Order: sequence, then C-alpha cells, then structure tokens
Amino acid sequence: MSSSPTTVVNSAIELDARGTRIEGGPRAVLCASLFYFRIPREQWRARLQQVRDSGYTCVDVYLPWNFHETAPGRWSFEGRRDVAAFLDLAQEEGLYVIARPGPYICSEWDGGALPAWLGLDPELRIRQNEPRFLAGVTAWFDQVLPLLAERQYPAGGTVIMVQLENELDFFDCEDRTGYVTALRDQAIRHGITVPLIACSGQGDLEGATGDVPGVVPACNFYPDDDSPHIEPEVRRYADLLAERDLPLLITETNRRHRTLRRLLASGASLIAPYLQSSGWNFGYTPSAGNWGRPGNLMSHGYDFGGYVSSTGTERPEYAEAQILARVIDTLGPRLALATPTTPPTPLTTDFPTSSSPSALRLEGGGLLLAVPHLGSRTGAETGTGTAVVNGVPVAVAADSCPLMLVDVPLEPWGREGTLTLASADLVAAGAGVLVFSSEVPVTAVVGDTRVEIPAPEAGAPQRETVAGLTVVALTPADAVRLRATDSDGTVHLDAPAPARPAAPDPVAVRRARRRTNTAPERPSGRHELPPTLESLGVYRGRGTYRTTTDLTDVDALLLVGAADIVDLAVAGRPRPTIADFGATRRIDVREATGVVDVEAVVEIWGHANFDDARLPALRLGALRGLGTMWTVRETTDVSALWEVHGHWAGRPAPLRELGGWSSTRVGIPVTYTREIRTATAAALHLKGVVEPVRVTVADGEPHTADAAHEPPSAATVHTVHAEDPWVTLPAGTHRISVTLPHHPSGGGLRAELLGLDPVTDWTCAAQDDDLLTAFATDAAPGQEVQLPLTLAPGEEAWLDVDLPPSHDGLLLRPDGTQLRVTGWAGGECVGRVWVGDRPDFSGGDADALWIPPGWSGLSLLVRGAAGARDPELRVLRLESSDSEGRP
Repeated sequence: MSSSPTTVVNSAIELDARGTRIEGGPRAVLCASLFYFRIPREQWRARLQQVRDSGYTCVDVYLPWNFHETAPGRWSFEGRRDVAAFLDLAQEEGLYVIARPGPYICSEWDGGALPAWLGLDPELRIRQNEPRFLAGVTAWFDQVLPLLAERQYPAGGTVIMVQLENELDFFDCEDRTGYVTALRDQAIRHGITVPLIACSGQGDLEGATGDVPGVVPACNFYPDDDSPHIEPEVRRYADLLAERDLPLLITETNRRHRTLRRLLASGASLIAPYLQSSGWNFGYTPSAGNWGRPGNLMSHGYDFGGYVSSTGTERPEYAEAQILARVIDTLGPRLALATPTTPPTPLTTDFPTSSSPSALRLEGGGLLLAVPHLGSRTGAETGTGTAVVNGVPVAVAADSCPLMLVDVPLEPWGREGTLTLASADLVAAGAGVLVFSSEVPVTAVVGDTRVEIPAPEAGAPQRETVAGLTVVALTPADAVRLRATDSDGTVHLDAPAPARPAAPDPVAVRRARRRTNTAPERPSGRHELPPTLESLGVYRGRGTYRTTTDLTDVDALLLVGAADIVDLAVAGRPRPTIADFGATRRIDVREATGVVDVEAVVEIWGHANFDDARLPALRLGALRGLGTMWTVRETTDVSALWEVHGHWAGRPAPLRELGGWSSTRVGIPVTYTREIRTATAAALHLKGVVEPVRVTVADGEPHTADAAHEPPSAATVHTVHAEDPWVTLPAGTHRISVTLPHHPSGGGLRAELLGLDPVTDWTCAAQDDDLLTAFATDAAPGQEVQLPLTLAPGEEAWLDVDLPPSHDGLLLRPDGTQLRVTGWAGGECVGRVWVGDRPDFSGGDADALWIPPGWSGLSLLVRGAAGARDPELRVLRLESSDSEGRP
C-alpha cells in the first residue's frame, strides 16, 4: 500500500502486488453489494445470511449522505437509518465490509447522495477542492467516520476498507489531488486505519485518486459479458497496479459468474459484482436520469439481475456463486497468492472464447486456466464444445467458464506427482481425493495417465482412480450440497432444498376507501419568478405554482428549466405531463386568450446521480422546480446572413446560410457568426441539431472568431445538444457564433429567434415528503369505492386499501391508464409507479410497488394525467413477492 508520513496503516490488512492479506492470511475476496437503505431493517440479517451462504465473504455498502442528513443540520441514524446496527449484524454473520461513505456515491440514488440544498449556494462547487463543499463534507464525515472507525477490523468490527468518493474519473474535478487529499486527511483524522481506496469508473487510475499517497486505486469493470476481449484489458490493469506493488481490486463489475471467473483468472484479488443482492428505491429516493440515455427515471425496484432478487428470492446465479466460492476455498492460499499470466501453450476451441485467455500461476506451482465458452445455451453455439489444452481435448459446456488445473503438484493432497490437467472446477480436496463439479464429462491427467469421467447425474457421483488418485465428479447442484468427502471418495451431500411452491395467482383488489379530504399544502409566499422547490424547503416531494397571465395575441409559452415532472394547466385545461429534465419546451396556447389562470404541480422524482450535460436537470447538483415561463411575443427566422470563419474563408467574411458553407474539409469545425439585436429577452432555437454544437454569445463590441480561436473573456459559451437546442438571451446586442463540424450538405440546420416576456407574480405552496407521509399515515374518514375509478386529468384521489396478510410481502401492480400512483405503508413512503404515457424507466421493475411484510396500512395517492385516454384505475393486482424473483 502506498503511504505518506500522515498515513496510519492497519497492519491487519495488507495490500501488495501478491494480493490481499487479512491477519497475514492471503485472501481472494468475493464481495456482494448489499445496501441497508434499500432493504427493510427487519430483513437485514436474512440478507446478510444469504450473502454468507452464497460463499461470498464480504459486503460492500454505500452510506448515503442525504439519507442521514434529511434537512440542513438534521441528522438521523435511527430505525432503517441505523447503519451502525447493520455493520454490527455483518460482523455477527462473519462478513467483512467495504464501507463507501462518499461523499458522492452515484448508485442511481437521489443526487448520488449529495444533499439537494447544496445547489442553493451559487458559490459552492460540488466534488471540488472548494471550501464550501468541503465544509459540508466535513459535517457528514464527522457523523459517519467515527461509526466506521469504531467498527474497523480487527478491533471492534469487520470493516476492512473504506472507499473515498466514487468514480471521480467520470467527473470534471479541477484539482483531483487536492480534493482526494482533503478526503483522505479527514479519514485519517477520524482514526480510519484500514486501507483507503478510490475506484475508477473507466480505468483512469489517476483521475479517480489524484495519485494521492495512502489512497489505493481500484477499478470498476462493466464489460459486455460476451466480449472475447475482457482478459487482456483486466490483465493490463493488474500489471499497472503490480508496478505500484498493489493488487487489482475490482470494486464493481457485472454479476454473471462466467465473467467473474474470467476476472479472477486475470489477476483480481477482490471481485465485487455490483448489486448481487437487489433492493428497492423507497419513497422519493430514486435518481432522475443516468449516463448513456438522457431523460430516464430510476424505478422503485432496484435490480440489475443479481443473484438475489429485490424481494430476497435466490436466482440460478446464486448456485453459480456457491460453486465459485468452493473453488476459491479449496485452492486457498495457492490461489490467493497467484499471479496472472497467459497459457504457455496455445489453447484452441471449436466454440467462441476469449481472444487472449488468462491463467493464474499458482503459489507452489501450476496454473489455474479459465476457458470461457461464450456460446449460449439457446440459439447458435449451443451444447458442449471441445477445447484442446496442452494437446488434450476436453469438453466445455456452453455458457460456462471452467477453471482448469494445469501442471499442479499433488503433494498438498497427499500424493506425489503432478496433476497435468483437470478440465473442471475443483470444489473439494483431501488426502488422495479430488472432487470436481461439472455438467459435462471430466478429463483428468495425472503424470502421463489420462482418464475420462462420464458426465455425472444428479445424486449419482462418478468416480475413477488414476495413478492412485481418486477423482470424483458431481453435478453443480450436488456440488452445492457437498458436506464431506471420505478418503475413498465417498461424498456426503446435504438434503436437497425443498421445492419452491408454485407462486399463487395474482389477486385483484377492486375495493378501496376514498378519503374525503386531501393533503394540506404549506403556503410558500409570492414570488416574481418561479422559485426552485429546494429554496422552498422541498428537497423531496412536490410544490404548486399559480399565477395569472395575459395571453392576448400570444400563441405559445416557452418553459425553460422545468424539472422533474410538471402537470401544467392553462386556462383550466390540463396539458400532458412534461418530463423533459430541464429541456426548453414550447407550449401551444392558441386556444386560450385574455387573462387566464396558470397552475403547475411539480414533483421531484429525484436529483441527477450523474453529471450529464445534455439536459439541464441532469447536471449533478441541478435544482428542481417549474423553471422560468415566458410568453412568446414574436418568432423570426434568422437562418440567413451568417459570416463564415474558418477553413479558407478570407476577409471580408463570406455570408452564407447557417451550415451552408461548402468545403472539402469534412468534419473540420467551421464557425458561423452574426449580430442579433433583441429589445426583450429572447431564445435562439437551432432546429435540426444532430451532433453537439458550440454557441458563443458575446455582448457589446463585435467579435470576430474562427474555429481556432478561443472566445473572448466576456463571452458565454454553450454546448447545444439535440435534446435541448435552445439558448436564452437577455435584451441587447449579441454577437452569436455557432461552431459545428462541417457537413457538405449543410446538415439541414435552421435558426429562429423568439422574443419573450416573462410570466411573473407566482404564488407557491409546498408539500414535502414529510408532510405527505404524515397525511398518508394518519387515519382519515373515507367512502368505499368500487374500481374502476375514473379521474379527470389533474384530479387526485387518496385511497386506503386493505391488504391480506403476507409472510413475504406483496407486489402491488396498478392496472390503468394515465396515472401516477404513490404508496405509503408502515409509516413510510414505499415508492411510486407511473401508468400510461411516461418517460423511459431503468433499474428494475417500474410497474409495481413492493409492500414489505409487516408494513401495514396501505394508502395510495392516485393522480390523473392528461393524455390520449382518460385517467382510470381499473384494478389493483396483488402478487406474492416470491413471483418477482422467478426466472
């Protein structure tokens, strides 16, 4: 481990190029993500036991800052927020912990755990070496780091590493070294002595750590599971870290064990697949948006197909985990101290496999060779293939990656000689006995003697003796149940798990009690322009904006910066829900005239967990609310009379249509410039933008620029994307420069200028999640209603629903059209579901609310939205939680 004079090193945890040592014992560590804040407290122990029983020895856990600081200076570490109790349970269950307190965690969580109110300070710069932000981090670390320090391994707990920040190499941090140093120093000040790590999200080790002494770089890999090129990429990082005398710690990766085996063989000392144990985004905690697809919402379900479903059901991958864990345990220190290499002799296959297979040079001699069969079990490349290893043909099942032993000394297992080849997973070993797991025939070669063991069948182990060594083959299902092995090769299996009963059929709930009263609002004053919800004290929840405006001779409104979910009504007419994530939206109001009422209900789905520049509300730290509303006074086409700068354009500058310059320099940026005068505020709309373009706005003196020059210091530079091709302008004279890659046909780019007047004098009211939860959980009078229930667009109904008792919890699926449904149970907001026209969702099951067992008193807020069909709640379908995890 790198160190500095200020670093305190816990000698019980050692990291070097040979791997990870815990109390001197080398370990290859399998680690499962398990998040206390996404699981009911009463299920913490059972989930931890599942991880332990899977064979994994460690859990990694984020600690979300804004889950514990619920409002500025208001801290909570009780109930489901009692992280200390969770860590203590992990210790009781014999699991190590990698703690990840941020301050930024990503995790598809509201704001990446950064409190929403940070964005209210215009001088505060998140994730920077900046005093205001670091002051907030200090307050958080002062709360959480003492809890971790008290629970470090070996004194007081099982925390073996603490991660600072998260994937900082994705973010434009100006002073990485200074920022990470500040975090490191705080950790040391609070007595953290276990290794401090920082993970790179895209392989930029310096970008993640700032190369700060005492902070160990780790790697996150999310490859295509079917890629043949995983191994050489991973080995490169293992080599880079070995040059620093550090192990390869993979702090996040895919969940599929075929891939995890490839990572192990490529030199990973720690393998921590992200979200092996799934969970839930309760209440208002999901994020809005995620990298790669702008404008999606994270769902209530938080599940990427890990080995345990959101409701706790074990999936087939769970058994794969148990087999891999047995291989690691059986080889023990020989595997933990191994170094990555490539096979000394060529490996040939008749199936798709790695472009450069990996092997581990085992301590004491021999290799562990990973042979991935990248064909699937359905479609092309099905069935059993053949690999030739050291000249010996062996069987390999489709969609598998056996870890084969090559030239391994037999002395540790009580025999002389060498195991020249074993084509299957070694899951147990004793004096003169080796037990393998395989669903296809096993080839074993001892010295020069070769034996073929038929594919085993369930409950019928296959045995052969070769050169005095007993070789046993079990099916993977039997290998999972292996309890003991006798010296003659007799195996003892635990009883098979009882068959899972069939999930009961869904139940249709058609009765509810509709409350006669509605949730109160907290008056939040009058404002010239619409304020952000955070400035009204709403960090999670919603607010209402009301005003009147004169629409005489006005055809359109322009809404700029609205987020997240806006239900707008103009002159009493509800509009389809807007969920554009801050993108500018033009709204046709030609049917309304005169002085009319305008009302908007704005709900926060969540704050961005990534910094995505394509949409304003997807910037990390962006605030929520209605944004700014304008009436459109006039619209003018400004596509002509642009000066051309760049390429060979000389002086005087040619005048062309925007995008109309003809040149052989395809793809080379060219700049178009023109002067625009506006008597009022205005908006420039670039129609037809495909690739991002740079728009420079210089006020005052005319500015001549070409693509090679930087804009003047007084200029403002915007990057305009297809998702939001607008730039707002104050009144005045502006020199506009548009720089875009040259396209011979011009690309169809057009420009229009909209003259604007602001809509002012707004009255606001707030409903934060505390207010809504208090109302939902209080008893209230109601009238029984029979579903289906039809609502008008913008109408809300509060429904109390009686649920049958359930040992495992229930999945509630609202069936209807044009509805948003929010549920509360057990004194807490469970989550939200959007039925009908809606944006993209990701992250898990977007169509169900999970009611954990014991969370009684279900209340639903059902809101109708305008659309092609009338809002209607037809029925509430109840499913057993067990059905959620079934393949």
